[in-house]
Amino acid sequence: MSLRRRRVAVVFRLAIVISVLAGIVLTAIGPTTVTGLLPYFTIQSNVAVGLFAGYAAWRAWRDQPEPPSALKGAVTLYITITGVVYHLVLANPASPFAMPQPDRTLPDALGNQFLHTVVPLLAVADWALFDPRGRLRPRYAAWWLAFPLGYLGFALVRGLVVDRYPYPFIDAGELGYAGVAVSAVFFAAAFWLLGLLFVAVDRTLGRRARAAHPVAAQHAAGAPATPSTAPTTAVARSDATALP
Repeated sequence: MSLRRRRVAVVFRLAIVISVLAGIVLTAIGPTTVTGLLPYFTIQSNVAVGLFAGYAAWRAWRDQPEPPSALKGAVTLYITITGVVYHLVLANPASPFAMPQPDRTLPDALGNQFLHTVVPLLAVADWALFDPRGRLRPRYAAWWLAFPLGYLGFALVRGLVVDRYPYPFIDAGELGYAGVAVSAVFFAAAFWLLGLLFVAVDRTLGRRARAAHPVAAQHAAGAPATPSTAPTTAVARSDATALP
C-alpha cells in the first residue's frame, strides 16, 4: 500500500472509531444507560468494528500488512447486518417485527443514525476500498454465522433470567421457542447469503484487479519475473568484443 493510500486508510478508519464512540455516547445520553445498551447486537457489532478499525489503522500507520481478510470480512458482515436489519426489519412499518420508534431527542437521534447507518456505510466502504482482494472463500460465510448464533443463545438465556428480549424476532415470550426457531433459521439463511455476497464481490474485484495489473499480481503470488536475461547477456558479450 502506497504512503498516500495508507494515510487515507488511517483517516478513514479513525472516522469509523470516532463514529462508533459518538454513536454510543450520544445514545447513552438518553434514557438508556451504557450497561443497558450492551445486550444489543447493534452495540456489540459496533464495538467490534470500532476495535478492528482502530487496530487496522495502527497497522496501516506502521506500514504493516492488513489484518486477516477473513476476520475483517466477519466484522464487516456483522455491522452490515446491524444496518440492514434495522432499516428493513426494525424501523420498517411494513415489517412484522417493526419496533415502535420513539420521539428521540436530538442527541439520541444522532447516536441512532451513527450506529445504524453511518458506521455500517463507513465499514463497508473501508472493506471495499482497502482490503486485499481475492482472499475470501465461500466456506467463510458459514463460519461467520458463529457469532450471530452465539448471540442468539446469549439473548435467549438472558431472556429467561430478566424476562426481556432485545429484539422482537427472538422474543420467546411472544413467539415461543418454536417461533424463535423459525425466525432464527430465516435470519441465519439470510445472513449466510449476505456473507456469500461479500465473498462473491471480493472474488470479482480480485479478478478485475489481476486483469488490470497482471505483473503486480504475479509478483504478489511470488511468480518469477518473466523477462529473460538472455538479451542482456548478448549485449554484454557484444560490448566485450568491441573493446580493444
